[in-house]
Amino acid sequence: MTREEKIEKIRTLVPRLRAAIDGLTPEQLTTQYNAPEWTIAQNIHHLVDSHAMSFLRFKMILTQDEAQMVGYDQDAFAALPDGSEANLEDSLTILEGLHARWARMLSHIKDWEKRGYHLEAQRSYTLDEMLDVYANHGDGHIQQIQEVLAKMP
Repeated sequence: MTREEKIEKIRTLVPRLRAAIDGLTPEQLTTQYNAPEWTIAQNIHHLVDSHAMSFLRFKMILTQDEAQMVGYDQDAFAALPDGSEANLEDSLTILEGLHARWARMLSHIKDWEKRGYHLEAQRSYTLDEMLDVYANHGDGHIQQIQEVLAKMP
């Protein structure tokens, strides 16, 4: 897959998410049909947390020498009230703006080999490697949502 195709996956994540959850009830969004996997709502709220963090990591790498990236406890984030409620519109709106800006930023990167060091993973990542991860991250969560939908009665 080309960089342009990966950037397009990031740019188009929200419409694909909206299509996946269209017509679901609050109960369907917040019921853990596929335990121990997250609910549909938790998956979508997690994408905001994760992709906001990644967007900032890209910016730090682009603007700093030897940028350091910190991790976070994604399960603890998902357990917070804002990470598990059925109201998804705020998170989808954040993702729309975030992904539009992120895709624009990605389209202008010249040095894809620039690196940042992830303190928790104890390794460095190039921007190219990070693009690979996040181009596929949204798809992975859409797949999780589809697996939850398949388990619904």
